[in-house]
Formats: sequence, C-alpha cells, structure tokens
Amino acid sequence: MSNSVGVVIVAAGKGTRMGTAESKQYLLLQDKPILVHTLEVFQRQAFISEIVLVTGEEDVPRCREWIEAYGLDKVKAVLPGGTERQHSVRRGLEALNTTWVMVHDGVRPFVQDREIHACFERAKEVGASVLAAPVKDTIKQVDGGGFVVHTPDRRSLWAIQTPQTFRLSALLAAYEAAEREGFLGTDDSSLAERAGIKVSVVEGSYANIKITTPEDLVFAEFTVRTRGESQT
Repeated sequence: MSNSVGVVIVAAGKGTRMGTAESKQYLLLQDKPILVHTLEVFQRQAFISEIVLVTGEEDVPRCREWIEAYGLDKVKAVLPGGTERQHSVRRGLEALNTTWVMVHDGVRPFVQDREIHACFERAKEVGASVLAAPVKDTIKQVDGGGFVVHTPDRRSLWAIQTPQTFRLSALLAAYEAAEREGFLGTDDSSLAERAGIKVSVVEGSYANIKITTPEDLVFAEFTVRTRGESQT
C-alpha cells in the first residue's frame, strides 16, 4: 500500500466564460461529456486504485449515472463540492484511502498517460510534483494604471497544469493549515508550498488545456477529431 494512488477529480465549478447554460464540464465532446473523457483517462491507469469525483450538489445524481453507464468502476465516491475549489478538493482528499493523491481538473481531458506517469514518478522521487508547460509568450507585470513595471525572465516561468501529485497526508495537512489561517490558494501546489513542501515541475504538453471558453471547446473538438483520424 506504500505506493497506492488515488485521484481527486474536481468538477464543481460553474464557469461563466463558456457562455452556456450548461456547466462546461458537462458539455458534450463527440457525444460524451467532457468530464467523462477526463475520468476515462485516469480509469485506464493501472497504478491508480481509486478516484473521487467532486461536483456540484445538484449534479451528483447524473454523475453517478454516467459512472455506471461508462463502467468507471474506480470511482469510489461522487461528492458535492464546496463554495471554493479549495473546499471541494479537501472533501475529495478526506474520502481517499491511499498514500499518494493526484488532483486533476475535470475539464482537462487531454492529459496523456505518459504525463500522468511522469508526474507520479517525480513525486515518488522528491515528494511532490506538478505538470506544467514552459511559457511561450513574453509576460509583463502591469500596475493598476495599466503601465508595465517589470518583464520577468520567460525562462523561469511555467504555466501550471494538472495533475498535481502529493503524499495524501502532507497535502491534507497543508489544507488544514490553510483553513486555520484563512488562506485561499489558487491551486494545490500553492497550499503545499506555503506549508514548506518543495514541489517539482514536470514538463507537460501545451495540448493539456483547461476547457473554459468557447475557443477552448473548438480546439478540443479539433483535437479529438485529429486524434481519432491518426488512429484509423
């Protein structure tokens, strides 16, 4: 059990940037909800033993139906999320019974098997890891008046993705500390970092997008179609 791995899939957000009545994670991609595509990626990883899905309270019943319909038998629980992503993740963490945990966004269906494996292997080596991609664009730091105040060295900048991998006990402790101190982070790594955990970056793909806008959905449909054509 020392290397047992669980996954928390976070899909409790509403998301307004997509401009649709339906939440982005439930939009169809080739006649299948985006969330199901994501779950299937982790379902097929032999080294992963259990998955917890955290979603909106009103969406729990239909998610359970999809899990049954698509044979996602590694999903051990479907839980209602909290008001913030951080609260949702913590509920998922508390439902796992593994040594390691990978936290992943429900709207990142294009993460590759090799990236998931690399993320876990790196975490086993150093304690914690996050998938990320080097920033391609020049980034400017801008003040409140809209003026550039700094141009950071692009070579030191990475766009952070998921999965993010940690020892479950260490990440839970980081979440508990953040709650005690009223800290709200933007991702799991930010909570781990402030708890003193060193987090290593694992280079991922630019294709591992988080589907949040109509433009992302167009790219997602193109990606699914071209992958399908390459396998025929």
